[in-house]
Parts: sequence; structure tokens; C-alpha cells
Amino acid sequence: MDAIILLTLTGLGLAALYFLVASGLSLVFGLADVLNFAHGLFLGVGAYATWWAAGNLPGAGPDGLGFVVAVAFGVAAGTLMAVLVELVLIRPLYSRTIEQVLVTVGLSLAGVALLQATWGADARPFPRPEWTRQVTPILGAQVPNGGLLLIVAATLVLGAILAFLRWTRYGLIIRAGVENREMVTALGIDVRKAFTLVFAIGGAAAALAGALGSVYFGTVSPQQGGSLLIFAFIVVVIGGMGSVVGSAYAAVAVGLLQQFVNYYGTSGLGDICVVALLAVVLLLRPQGIAGKVATA
Repeated sequence: MDAIILLTLTGLGLAALYFLVASGLSLVFGLADVLNFAHGLFLGVGAYATWWAAGNLPGAGPDGLGFVVAVAFGVAAGTLMAVLVELVLIRPLYSRTIEQVLVTVGLSLAGVALLQATWGADARPFPRPEWTRQVTPILGAQVPNGGLLLIVAATLVLGAILAFLRWTRYGLIIRAGVENREMVTALGIDVRKAFTLVFAIGGAAAALAGALGSVYFGTVSPQQGGSLLIFAFIVVVIGGMGSVVGSAYAAVAVGLLQQFVNYYGTSGLGDICVVALLAVVLLLRPQGIAGKVATA
């Protein structure tokens, strides 16, 4: 029983990490129709900016309020990177899917190379609060605090995104744009500002995932964003392109499946089962868990 509780909570922690990355991807594709393969770069920038700030930025550090300051700096850096990418590289390429893919894939590879050239290819120890290295007893299971931190953060981010989409003007524009972008444009609303805002939100969530994911793993590396991006894309497809709630459901399914299968099976079998789940969803419900059937 203790093992089941531990696997469930650590699986939810992994799911929370996947959701933080996938939520921005889902919003960006739902509104702007952009498959952003450079999304992992925002995660990497957020992770390394937090790592740098914890040791160099006045007022920042690995513990207490200093850690909050370091994470805020990392999130700001990831958000700024996302906005610059949208304004400089993506905005001239809307409605040009092939060019978008080529540019974002190239930017992703260049970003990893730049991180490697700056800080080296090897993983570096990540400065994290002492309490995140400890465990909390829950129903007899010793649960790592780093995973619990991810669960809390993802829950808050999900609530904040849903509140923003429901109760703010730009949130309503984004929701309407996801449903029918042509109608929103015909009403005289400049959706380009919404595109930039969505990229900023996605970049912030990805950067937060980079910072807290590094706390969870205990290290930061240039390849971290790329490896997490693969599972984030799987989560987005399973959940339904453009659906944040669907991404949350899919992230839970993927995280729990991966954790339980890897524990009770052989190492790596959980990854195979996740891909098999993706195939089943594409065959039986191509629009995803919360996606809508395309109409002519």
C-alpha cells in the first residue's frame, strides 16, 4: 500500500512537470496554429537563469525568499525569450507551417548548442532549498518534497490560466480565437497581441517547469528541455490540441502510467506504454480527450 501511494504521488509530480510544459504548447497551437518545437528552449533558459541567479543575483539564493527571487528571475527570462521568439521569428511566418517548423526546430538545436557552449554539456548540480531534498510522510509513504512542490505549482498555474481565460478580456479573446480565429479578426480585434500574450504565458509556464524540474531532478543540463518536450507534445495530443484542461487530464494519465509501469515492469517500459497510449488515442479519438471533432 505504501508503494502505491508513493508511486501515485510521484507520478502526479511527474504529471505536474509535463503539464507545466504542455499547457503553453497547447495554448499556442490552439490560438496561433504554431507547432513550437523551440518550446523546450524556454524551459532551458528558465532553468539556467534560475541556476545563475541563485548564485549571482543580489537577493537571490538557494533558500527561503532568495529561492523565490531566483525562480522569479528564471521565469522572467523564459517569458522574455518567448516574446522575442514570437515577435522576431514566428510573427512573420504565421500561416506558413513548413517555415515555422524549420525555424523552431533550428532554434531549438541552436539553443541547446548555445547552452552547451556557455555552461558545458554536462549536467550541473542545481542549488535548491534544503526542504526540497527531504521527504514528507503521507499515509505511510515517504514522498519527496520536490514532487509535492511541482504538484502545488501546477495546480496553481492551471487555476490561474483558467481564471485568466474565463474572467479577463484577453482571456475571452484567446478562447474565441481558439474556437474561430477568422470571426475574431472580422470583429476588428487585433489577435496578434493575443498571440504574443499566449507565447508569454507559455514561456513563463515552461520556464517555471525548468526551474522546478531542476529542483525535482537535482541537476540542470542543456538537453533537459528537449527530453521533456517530447512527453509534453504527447500530452498535448492526447489531451486535445488547444485544450488546457485536456492537457491536465492527459498529463495525469501519462505521469501515472509511466511511473507505475517503470516500477512494476522494466526500466523504459513506461515510455513505450506512453507511446502506445498515444497511438490508441489517435486511432480511437484523434481529436484527443477534450478536443472537438473537426467540421467542414
